[in-house]
Amino acid sequence: MRAAFSGSGSSFTEFLAAYNPEYLPGRRAAALGANGGGPLPFEAPHGTTIVTLTFPGGVVMAGDRRATAGNVIASREIEKVFPADEFSCVGIAGTAGLAVEMVRLFQVELEHYEKIEGITLSLDGKANRLATMIRGNLGLAMQGLAVVPLFAGYDLESGEGRIFSYDPVGGQYEEHGFHCVGSGSVYARGALKKLYRDDFDATGAVTAAIQALYDAADDDSATGGPDLTRRIYPVVGVVTEDGYRRLPQSELAELVQEVVDARHRRPDGPNAPLR
Repeated sequence: MRAAFSGSGSSFTEFLAAYNPEYLPGRRAAALGANGGGPLPFEAPHGTTIVTLTFPGGVVMAGDRRATAGNVIASREIEKVFPADEFSCVGIAGTAGLAVEMVRLFQVELEHYEKIEGITLSLDGKANRLATMIRGNLGLAMQGLAVVPLFAGYDLESGEGRIFSYDPVGGQYEEHGFHCVGSGSVYARGALKKLYRDDFDATGAVTAAIQALYDAADDDSATGGPDLTRRIYPVVGVVTEDGYRRLPQSELAELVQEVVDARHRRPDGPNAPLR
């Protein structure tokens, strides 16, 4: 590890590429692509759906808990929203195993930069680093093992929450207000178009995110709804000037129960005013 602190730069990913490239998620293409780069001879679990939205003073990100392999539910409790560092978070959609590996590497990347440079990377810098890591996964993405993260955080310079989306080849785009990724994103985005208000407080933003995931699960079989029987709820992270906070199970259960009770009375969900 001495080389990591002696002139190899502030990027842990570049250090890993130079000394142990086989540990990079994208380099697995060399082994998995032994079939000539065609489709892989197995079906890897995929994760969906992630929603994120800003509110004055912060940003909320929420993800359902289901992973699927074809028409099979591979997991009911997978976690898709993670803290990237103290003031940012990342959600994953796409090939679940590779996405989780990329998130762990991204967390180390940000921590490594801070230790080497002595300062925290800017929010734009963090978003750019994640885009570079996605480009490193291009070989696997071409074989159908794409990783599509969603990045959000609190910008310490502007004092606001910001959202960044990506495409499978590493294209990076800043989103405003709200954004969704994953197979249920079409339905979640439709819900947020009706529900989103730019004067939300944190609780209002979390409730809107839960409503959007509920609508996504209602129409997309790969998105899991809140499981009240097993007490499995979405993972919700809130980032403000105080840092990243994952909503505790007790607080989340109360909000989820309110949404589900309201859907019992009105299954089509809350409506925006017509005019």
